[in-house]
Amino acid sequence: MAYYNSLLYFCILFFVFIFNTIITEGIGQVPAVIVFGDSLVDVGNNNHLELSILKSNYPYNGIDYANHKPTGRYSNGKNAADFFAENLGLATSPPYLSIRRAPNKVDVLLNQGGINFASGGAGILNETNKLFKQSISLNEQIAYFKTVHGELMQQLGTVQAQTYLAKSVFLITIGSNDILDKFQGLGVSILRTEPAGDQFINSLVVIMRSKLKTIYHLGARKFAVVGLGLIGCCPKLRSDNHTGECNEQANYWSVKYNRAVKSLLQELKEELTDIHYSLLNTYDIMVDFLQQPALYGFTETESACCGGGEFRAQIPCIAPLAVCCRNRRNHIFWDLYHPTEAASRHIINEFFTGSEKYAYPANLKNLLQI
Repeated sequence: MAYYNSLLYFCILFFVFIFNTIITEGIGQVPAVIVFGDSLVDVGNNNHLELSILKSNYPYNGIDYANHKPTGRYSNGKNAADFFAENLGLATSPPYLSIRRAPNKVDVLLNQGGINFASGGAGILNETNKLFKQSISLNEQIAYFKTVHGELMQQLGTVQAQTYLAKSVFLITIGSNDILDKFQGLGVSILRTEPAGDQFINSLVVIMRSKLKTIYHLGARKFAVVGLGLIGCCPKLRSDNHTGECNEQANYWSVKYNRAVKSLLQELKEELTDIHYSLLNTYDIMVDFLQQPALYGFTETESACCGGGEFRAQIPCIAPLAVCCRNRRNHIFWDLYHPTEAASRHIINEFFTGSEKYAYPANLKNLLQI
């Protein structure tokens, strides 16, 4: 009897090992996720910015997260960075500012599956959300990465560090705030005319080209780039529109930006042949959310789950001023701008397993097998 119990135990262990091996090999044994971006993927960096008003470390944020406490994520629970890591079988990359002064930053990077530089409110432009606010721009995020890169090279040696970075995935989610600034700030007229709008979009893409190449020269070879979503349909821009409809102008420039980034990535691939990338078409995923909400389990497509006023978008998600919906799973939007945990999960799942319509030129599952 003991023999058969031992045999059964061995078989179970064997199949668990084989299953885990298949999953790991299927994603190319990615050692880390290194994140650059804005509030869609911030997991707590802004908590450490003393002067910033762009924080989410207060209820009702985090109501569905572990311990039901706010974490600095702009979500009722997990956000896109969490689900991205989960799909790779990794823990969520910790926020850089939480370990900035630690003497063992490299050990954290190696042991916790990456590092996250994203900051709520961050933009491609240095000046985005700098007036009366505070966030870490893309330029500053890359400067932080350069510091970590130097320490990684010193600790592992050049060859091993380069191999580690080449196998890692660099998740980049940024651009929304640059466009939102133009519709809500003093520069509202900039995107009202085609020539000025085109010039603005081109300026963003020129900077993105430079920043992506900088990250490449620091060792990145696998890029996961998130395109802009339906910016004009977020609750805040709906509430600012006297008709209550989506701001189609904001959506128009989001599409223009996405097309320009798609062309940019194609050009970089021709120039830097050893890079691989996947571009997430967040825009069309959100179009499907609005057109076929029941397919994804949504019943509320316009109003935020947490907030106050029209579309729950005129008062921020801050308890006790705000109202929080009971069923967070049936809402697309959590607050004025951000998706719910449920929406983020669907979006990232399409990034990993979706068709070319959603992830171009290949989804991440296929990309990481290269």
